[in-house]
Amino acid sequence: MKFAVIVFPGSNCDIDMFHAIQDELGEEVEYVPHTADSLEGFDAILLPGGFSYGDYLRTGAIARFSSVMAEVVKAADSGVPILGVCNGFQILLEAGLLPGAMRKNRDLAFICKQTQLKVENNTTTFTTGYENGETITLPIAHGEGNYYCDEETFLRLKENNQIAFTYHMNNPNGSLENIAGIVNENGNVLGMMPHPERAVDKLLGSEDGLKLFQSIVRNWRESYVVTA
Repeated sequence: MKFAVIVFPGSNCDIDMFHAIQDELGEEVEYVPHTADSLEGFDAILLPGGFSYGDYLRTGAIARFSSVMAEVVKAADSGVPILGVCNGFQILLEAGLLPGAMRKNRDLAFICKQTQLKVENNTTTFTTGYENGETITLPIAHGEGNYYCDEETFLRLKENNQIAFTYHMNNPNGSLENIAGIVNENGNVLGMMPHPERAVDKLLGSEDGLKLFQSIVRNWRESYVVTA
């Protein structure tokens, strides 16, 4: 399986993502610049965290106009698995690939710590490696991770089982209904604020994030066998 790690000006988690895929997952991976006009040949697309374009205007607002994002949208529409982490989640929101918006953290402070999450939906491309309701530990590092959407959108998220992860026991940023990660209606696009790529080895304090990447590979291979 071949992964693309999209690199925007200001990305700072692209190396972490690359390491998680190549060294821990054992799959093929390449960096793809924001100027790319094709994502042909990639089986999954990863949008890493950081401060794309310095977070000017608002997080992800400029990155969504990068040349590569037109290709990301096309890939999403064709069913390619797409994961956006932290700033990557913010970019997916700005691009309209996921509903809602991101606001500054409740306490208006940058937060960097380990956080417990609850797996709310283990039937997505990204979560089949977890038990439903399982509690996992992933780190967060963000200043604008306070997810918000209107009531109609929230009810639709609930009805379609699009909430993949929630913060467990403690909501660090004020996110609506403790939401930490959501998928699109087709289930092939996931945006989440916690960093699974920073939790792929015990030396990092947790290896709970590795199951997410393993889920992507397992589901892709099963789909490939069925369609081949």
